[in-house]
Amino acid sequence: MSRPGPWTRWVRLLEEREAATSLALFRIAVGASLLYDILTVVAADLVVPLWTDAAHGGMRAYGPLPWLVELLGGATPGTAWLLTAAVVVGSLQLVLGLLPRAGALLALQAHLALTWLNGHAGGSYDDLLTNALFLLLLAPSARTLSLQCRLRRGTWTSGDTVASWPRWLAVGQLVLMYASTGTHKLSSHWLPGGELSALYYILQQPSWQRWDMALAAQVYPLTQLATLATWLFEVGSPLLLLAFWYRRDRTRGGRLRALLNRVDLRVPFALFGVGLHLGIQVLMDVGSFSAVSLSFYLCLVHPDEWRALWRRVRPAAPSPAASPARPGG
Repeated sequence: MSRPGPWTRWVRLLEEREAATSLALFRIAVGASLLYDILTVVAADLVVPLWTDAAHGGMRAYGPLPWLVELLGGATPGTAWLLTAAVVVGSLQLVLGLLPRAGALLALQAHLALTWLNGHAGGSYDDLLTNALFLLLLAPSARTLSLQCRLRRGTWTSGDTVASWPRWLAVGQLVLMYASTGTHKLSSHWLPGGELSALYYILQQPSWQRWDMALAAQVYPLTQLATLATWLFEVGSPLLLLAFWYRRDRTRGGRLRALLNRVDLRVPFALFGVGLHLGIQVLMDVGSFSAVSLSFYLCLVHPDEWRALWRRVRPAAPSPAASPARPGG
């Protein structure tokens, strides 16, 4: 029997289905990250300074405006607060899972309008958030762990399946973020054989510090080791996609396939990546970058693995006591 052609294999890949658990967890995490991101601005009373024109009390005068800001009447306090409220409502829809696609669309457009209005008020993680929202706009992420599931089935969880490609895209986005970041780090401060001083100097940047990091000078070799490890982790991240592909079909031969099927590359990748982002969160103030990035890590785990983990940690239901024998029964 001849092997299926590329187009047939591509169609079969897109037709693959799996339980909706990983996608639902991704939805909740992205919504929570976006909610945290916007509420930090509200809590700091920066909505008007960041997102209104100088004529209305903002930090700068704006030229051409994003189409949605223009449609809503310009860069005024009313527009800024309306868009902020839209992001809050959209992110809550994602967390609760009532109308997540509508929430993703609402949050996406409002978030884009605010970030395009003032590029100095965000970071590269805004693009990561945007891509996550676009993916959740396309994917049916409320089949389980959602208020929608609760209203439809009477339970918070269901056995409904979804296409597997949204989870693959999320993993691909994570790898793309790391790989592109690593390949842009071409100075001697990052590359092996160079000074490996990048992390030390980053920790001395006042705009990123959470507190004075002069102590880093006393552990300078450790910062060099962390710099090298981070760079190798980022440029080596495409191996994760290869491992995912090989684990999808374990019946085919090949030494590299056998090695990556024997060693679950997701484990060291996740351990280092989660540790990296927790370290960033503790030592540096870079907004919601770590929270958004870690949302994608939830898609590294297959839905069946999440469900197996839940069965292991969930307390066993007590067995019903035996009914006493009835007289004459």
